[in-house]
Amino acid sequence: MFTIDARKIYHPEMFNREPRVSVDSGKFITLGDQNKARRHIRALEYDLVPGFIDLQINGAFGYDFTSQPDSIWRVAERLPEFGITTCLPTIITSPLEVMENALQVWMNTKPAGYHGTYLPGLHLEGPFLNPKKKGAHAEGFFQMADPRLVQNWTPQNGVRMVTIAPEIPGAINLIITLSQRGILMSAGHSLADAHQARTGFGAGIRYATHLFNAMTSIHHREPGLVMVVLEQEEVSFGMILDGLHVAPELVRLAWQYLGNRRLTLVTDASAALGMPAGTYQLGSNEIQVDGFSARLADGTLAGSALTPLKALQNLQSFTKCSFQEALACWTANPARVLGLRDRGVIRPGAVADFVLLSADQQVAATFVAGELLYQAPWANLQWV
Repeated sequence: MFTIDARKIYHPEMFNREPRVSVDSGKFITLGDQNKARRHIRALEYDLVPGFIDLQINGAFGYDFTSQPDSIWRVAERLPEFGITTCLPTIITSPLEVMENALQVWMNTKPAGYHGTYLPGLHLEGPFLNPKKKGAHAEGFFQMADPRLVQNWTPQNGVRMVTIAPEIPGAINLIITLSQRGILMSAGHSLADAHQARTGFGAGIRYATHLFNAMTSIHHREPGLVMVVLEQEEVSFGMILDGLHVAPELVRLAWQYLGNRRLTLVTDASAALGMPAGTYQLGSNEIQVDGFSARLADGTLAGSALTPLKALQNLQSFTKCSFQEALACWTANPARVLGLRDRGVIRPGAVADFVLLSADQQVAATFVAGELLYQAPWANLQWV
């Protein structure tokens, strides 16, 4: 057991009592006024916040999850460097055997004594997408929405989230089938009109993948998928806030539709996350990363090198929201979307996933299940 004193605590709202928590057996025990434990950390320069939860991340540190699925656990051991304590490694459209291989990696190759980001499953972004909104996906690997292809897709087998275009033939039946198994179904890479979108939501879609990108936009006579997402209060949505994927004006528009409750920030990070500019892999494609964007040779945006904290800062800048409102979009909101009631919050009984942030919003340290997994070289944590 240990206690920790911070400058402030956000859970994700700001905690207005003594900023002290106790942790034991990987969980928060008490919050607020209490005696120091025998093991105690003075972290009075830092704010204590819930760990970040990323629902869409394609790779990092030079590794691409789709083309190198064996890297999933290796990369996850280092993701606490960015404050990410839970994530869904994302496999983009590829041959079904590639997706199956990635699921086998998740199920069978977790290293003994693993210490890293919690991986509740994978996000399969494809192969049931609309080729006319393919983005950086390889059209040749798209499939018809046939339930016979996904007989083994369950949360227990590693499928936690699936992005699908609700308008393609067979999609509605597949959405019903997979959502009934407990898989989070998401609309994306889609040309769905408003009626097709509403039909998809009625069948069980509860999320939208990278809102505004690779989907029908808002038109004054045809509202399209985006507008239907915004009007469905039970549907949450992800956004890539790197300043390139979505214009600030449209971020502000989405924020007005209960964004502080429904928006989940995502990095959509590629293998370039944590790496210098250069050439990297995204599925079957090479991408060029210049430090600001990741693109295919033809200029198409292809993931990002976005960090969670940069997205957090951009959300505050674009919408003028408060820090705690923005913080919920990395913590409580995605936890709720995934049904993780014991993560994304600082409260007694919750898993002790938390990040210590400096005054300029840099990661000083990251704890996963109460274990210190990353400490920045400059961080001043005093064990007393």
